[in-house]
Amino acid sequence: MKQFFNFLNEARESQASMQAKRLGLKGDGHGGWYNAQNEFVAKTEGGELKFYNQGQRTGQRDLPQQRTKANQQVAATQAATKSQEQQPERKQAEVLRGDEDGQSVTVVFGRFNPPTTGHKKLLDSASNISAGAELRVYPSRTQDPKKNPLDPSTKIEYMKKMFPKYEESIIDDDNMKSIFDVLKGADEDGFTDVTIVVGADRLGEFKNLANKYNGDLYSFDMINVVSAGERDADAEGVEGMSASKMRKAAADSDFDTFKSGIPKSLSPEETKNLFNALRKSMRVSTKESYSLWEIAPKFDFKSLRENYVDGVIYRIGDIVENLNTGLVGKIIRRGTNHLICVTKENYMFKSWIRDVMEYTENLQHGGKAYGINFINKYKKK
Repeated sequence: MKQFFNFLNEARESQASMQAKRLGLKGDGHGGWYNAQNEFVAKTEGGELKFYNQGQRTGQRDLPQQRTKANQQVAATQAATKSQEQQPERKQAEVLRGDEDGQSVTVVFGRFNPPTTGHKKLLDSASNISAGAELRVYPSRTQDPKKNPLDPSTKIEYMKKMFPKYEESIIDDDNMKSIFDVLKGADEDGFTDVTIVVGADRLGEFKNLANKYNGDLYSFDMINVVSAGERDADAEGVEGMSASKMRKAAADSDFDTFKSGIPKSLSPEETKNLFNALRKSMRVSTKESYSLWEIAPKFDFKSLRENYVDGVIYRIGDIVENLNTGLVGKIIRRGTNHLICVTKENYMFKSWIRDVMEYTENLQHGGKAYGINFINKYKKK
C-alpha cells in the first residue's frame, strides 16, 4: 500500500526528474540540474523543472544550441498552460508549439454516448488547438444500458455522419480502452509531443494523470492538457448540450429535446433512428427502468450521494470504471464525494463519484466481455 501513496506524494517531483533525464541533465541531489558541460541549467521548483539561461542567472554561460531550444519549448509550454487556465476560451493554437517535424499529435478521448452538438464544439476546438498537427479522436469502448448505451460501432458510425469534417480522425480501435492506451499508442507511433484536449471540468484530472506516469507507461518530451472551454449545463443551445441531457430525453421519450442536440449534418430520418437506437439500448421500452441518478447523475446528484453515503454503491473493494479516462480499478478509499482506486497494474487514480460506474463481469468493451478476468485477478489477492 505504501507504494501507492508514494505515487501521490512524489508524482510531481518524479515528473520533473524524468523530464530532466530525458534532456540529458545530471542532478546534484538537491534539486539542481547540470548539462554535459557541468553548467547549472535548471532546478526543480514546486514540482516543476525551471530552466535558467543567460540573463536569468549571473555568472553562468549560455546553454548549447540544443539545450536552449529545449528550454524555449518548455518555457513556451508553461506560458501556454498558464494562459489556458486564465483564458480557457482563447484560441490555443496561438500559444502551443507547432508541428514542424511531424512529431506532435493532438488527442481527444471521450464517451460520446450519444454524440451531440456539444461534441462538435469540442472537436472544433481540438482542431484549432492542433495547429496542423495530427488529430486523433478516440471514442471510449465501454457499453452498458445506463450511462453508455450505444455500442462503440454504432456510436462511431453516427459520429462520422454528424462530424464529417473529422471522419478520418475518428478512430475505431478495440485496444483503446483508456487514456493510458491512447498515450501508449501515440508513444509507440513515434510522437514526441502530445496535446490532450478535454472539457474544462476535466482539465486537472487529465493533467495530473497523464503527467504522473510519463516516463513509466510512455515517454513524451512534452504533454500538454488543454481545455476546450467551459460548458454551462443550464444554458440553451450548444453551450448547454450534453450527453446526459440526451440520455434523459431518450428515457423521457422527449424527441424534441433530443433532436435539438443533434447537428444539422444528420438527416431527420437518421436523427430519429439514433433516438430509437438509444432508447432500445437503454431498454426504456421494456419493464427494466432506471432512476435519473443512474443514467444522468449530474441531474440528480442528491440521490447519487445518498446512495453513496448509505453504502449502496461504491464500497471499499468494489471495482469501478472512471468514465472520463476509461481506467478500471478497485476502490481502496472513500472520500466525501470521491474515490481513490488502483488498477490491476497498481496504478492509482482518483475519481468523483459522478464520474464512475460499477464494473461487472458483464460489462462490454468493444463487444468483448473481459471483466471476469479483471475481477478474478483481485480474488487471488
